[in-house]
Amino acid sequence: MTSARKLHALLAVLVAAMTGAWLAVAQPASAASLTQVTNFGANPTNLGMYLYVPDRVAARPGVLVAIHYCTGSGPAYYSGTEFASLADRYGFIVIYPSATRSGNCFDASSPQALRHNGGSDPVGIVSMVQYVLQRYNADPNRVFAAGSSSGAMMTNVLLGAYPDVFRGGAAFAGVPFGCFATTDGSMWNSQCAAGQIIRTPQQWGDLVRNAFPGYSGPRPRMQLWHGTADDTLRYSNFNEEIKQWTNVLGVSQTPSFTDSPQPGWTRTRYGGTGTMAPVEAIRIQNGSHNILASGMAARAIAFFGLDSGGPTSGPSSSPSSPPPDTSPPPVSSSPPSPAGGCRVSYAVNAWNTGLTTNITVTNTGSTPINGWSLVFTLPGGQTITNGWNATYSPSSGQVTARNVSYNGTIAPNASVNIGFQATHTGNTGKPGSFTLNGVACSVA
Repeated sequence: MTSARKLHALLAVLVAAMTGAWLAVAQPASAASLTQVTNFGANPTNLGMYLYVPDRVAARPGVLVAIHYCTGSGPAYYSGTEFASLADRYGFIVIYPSATRSGNCFDASSPQALRHNGGSDPVGIVSMVQYVLQRYNADPNRVFAAGSSSGAMMTNVLLGAYPDVFRGGAAFAGVPFGCFATTDGSMWNSQCAAGQIIRTPQQWGDLVRNAFPGYSGPRPRMQLWHGTADDTLRYSNFNEEIKQWTNVLGVSQTPSFTDSPQPGWTRTRYGGTGTMAPVEAIRIQNGSHNILASGMAARAIAFFGLDSGGPTSGPSSSPSSPPPDTSPPPVSSSPPSPAGGCRVSYAVNAWNTGLTTNITVTNTGSTPINGWSLVFTLPGGQTITNGWNATYSPSSGQVTARNVSYNGTIAPNASVNIGFQATHTGNTGKPGSFTLNGVACSVA
């Protein structure tokens, strides 16, 4: 399939998936309205600029750039997301860029877009930010970006190439900075979309650092969202984004904090345990490409600190001074206790050289299980690269999955859901047996 046909197919999927979801979100109840702005500064790709200024603006307002998906527009993203209503509540200003090229996708591919002051869409968006900073006395230390799909890609691009402008971002179903790069004029990178571009944290970090050679200031914080069932930009891109931004911000890839803020979500924080951690990643179990739903925008605003008047500038590139923590630290797991009966269901979603699993462990006994370890043997050639709702050791062969702080107890007839992402060399099969705390489980 040609690049143009692939892009057309992506657009069709996004139109079908997003139309209904956007209509379900109410427009903000306010006398303020969306206004188009022209002649705002350098704009090499003729982007449209739409601006929402709430009726009550903070004395030194923050600025959010809200970036739409392919086939979308600034006005569609305004009416279909909650960012404007949150601006009414907290007094920040929202910029809605509009892509104007065929397909209405943003440029996250060209060499110009991936270089500081190199040209293309990022230059126009930065011009919009400068316009608002000057005209509305906005706070340059409180400028953020958030976007979906193509807008999530652009969020990664803006934070990578313009760390002097943006203090943080939230990417809903995106890819790492530089992953979608092309040199042939095409805007579609099939390998990246399929999750086949795997790099080391250092390599991903170097792509960001090389976008702005000589820059030594603070780097923006990043919040990442992705659904495990995303068949447009594969879920493996989520782990690559985590690798990239933990490296850029100089923090460990081992989470400092893990919880499940609502069913089906796994949230991990890196370099800090509180809301202002340098990197926050939210995995949505069985989530599709269109994951931005009611309530998620508010979590992005809280991550930015735009829901308060406190300082929200990005942390130093040095990990020695992490941001203050506001969430309780994880609680150590209880020692494993013997299990009664148990049942395991194990589903695999495989592609090319990667796969994800969805594992449900059910306590079929009559007493609670307080602390658990699930042991199984992976088929040859499978190697775990990332897991959720459990710790996994080792990454291949006979593996032990142990509970984390928030799911150590399994009540009678209750279940826990865990899973992992892995690479494979052709064998995408399932383990033949499972034991929970040393007791053999039935397999559903």
